[in-house]
Amino acid sequence: MPQNKHSGKLKNTKKTHSTILELKNVSKIYQVGTQTIKALDDISLTVKEGEFLSVMGPSGSGKSTFLQVASILATPSSGKILINGKDTSTYNEIERARLRNKEVGFVFQTFNLLAKTSALENVALPLVYAGIDETTRRQKARNILEKLGLGDRLDNGPSQLSGGQQQRVAIARALVNDPAIIFADEPTGNLDSKSGEEVKKILKQLNLEGKTIIMVTHEHDVAEIAKKHISLIDGKIVNGKLKS
Repeated sequence: MPQNKHSGKLKNTKKTHSTILELKNVSKIYQVGTQTIKALDDISLTVKEGEFLSVMGPSGSGKSTFLQVASILATPSSGKILINGKDTSTYNEIERARLRNKEVGFVFQTFNLLAKTSALENVALPLVYAGIDETTRRQKARNILEKLGLGDRLDNGPSQLSGGQQQRVAIARALVNDPAIIFADEPTGNLDSKSGEEVKKILKQLNLEGKTIIMVTHEHDVAEIAKKHISLIDGKIVNGKLKS
């Protein structure tokens, strides 16, 4: 009887992670008076699904421009940005806005919450733009806020919340549309050390649950929660490494 050629071999069950973000030879040039500033200089980068990337560098290195261009908040002067295989270089502004709403979540240093709007309504806002009905969007917003420990703060406005609580609301807002990528810009920059640690734990847990996160930070202890690191100098990637 012929022996099964696969007998004795273990099936390879390792998950293959697809490319979720790709920058191809991306440059961003600004004209300030007679001066030409190359904020990004021919950057190429691939981010896989489920990765947690930190982006570091000194002031003026191009970190903020990198985040704006990679998240398609700004258009590159040259090169291509692909999100989930979609080449955004051919998109007009309306198409870019739709893609951001569907595929991208943002967490900012300054929270960017609507001052006269409750935590629940702030979190539900992206779902309004996505055309989701009120009952569904309120329930989704409630569920995420409860997950982040803010179930008793649903009706509070930003002025009634601590800095750490406001950032958790901002994280909930970033998550509500189940985006492909979360972009975080100095997410602990305006927080005290205790609140900063809480936000670090949340981001780390979200990544463990499979979320792809790209985080700009100047704080080494914050960058350490990421598994992949790059540094920018004068608009160029000068090093990149994976955490073992």
